Amino acid sequence: MKITQKRKVNRYMSFFRNNFGFRVPYQVLIDGTLCLAALEGQVRVSEQLIKYFQCELKLLTTQCVILEMEKLGSSVNGALSICKQFAVHKCGHEKKPVPASKCLESMITNNNPNRYIIATQDPSLREVARTIPGTPILYLHIRSPTLEKPSQLSSELAGFNIRTSIQSQGCTMERLRQIKKQELGTDIKEKPFKRRKPKGPNPLSCKKKKKKANIREPLENVGPSSSQPQRTKRRRRAKIAEHIRQELAGRLNVSKV
Repeated sequence: MKITQKRKVNRYMSFFRNNFGFRVPYQVLIDGTLCLAALEGQVRVSEQLIKYFQCELKLLTTQCVILEMEKLGSSVNGALSICKQFAVHKCGHEKKPVPASKCLESMITNNNPNRYIIATQDPSLREVARTIPGTPILYLHIRSPTLEKPSQLSSELAGFNIRTSIQSQGCTMERLRQIKKQELGTDIKEKPFKRRKPKGPNPLSCKKKKKKANIREPLENVGPSSSQPQRTKRRRRAKIAEHIRQELAGRLNVSKV
């Protein structure tokens, strides 16, 4: 089964669990049309349904379904053998059997109190099941089980139940306020809503800034345009020995004469 199909089944069944009280193991009511489609498509119903829902199931049928298939003769013997593999559930028509579609309709009336999943290929029966809130519908599509999206009536009833529960919670809170005010003379005050301030970045997830290495300029590029002030070189006076100084002075005097 594909991942998208698996998620869809889980989403639909969680809707029925949360809003209509479905619990595992799910009870699946199977009629003769689905058994006939399984025979034609060579589908093993028990294995495929357990693999599809990925949980424990109770696969059920009724006496009315079996009797209707027996009346159809040898053309549906293979489908009848498949149908007889499932447990026969009491439908209340043991003394006066009714058509299979009418039998399954009677078992989901009053908003499907026993929480059955209707498994059928009959379009008219599926149409009736859509008008009853809280009724999952299952059929075979190209040899693979397919669960229908919850009907509009089921979604509307689920939304109504949510709104009702919210209103009842509001009434309960109001009643508690009145009792506390009568007994203690005080009122229950709701805590003011504090808006969270935006937090700074996580220091562990931030990269540290890399220090730039100090690159010294080569001496060739340092010239008069450099920003560093240049130092003036002082001339060093050469020291002359005393006897040499007297000799030079004597020579100068001779040259003057």
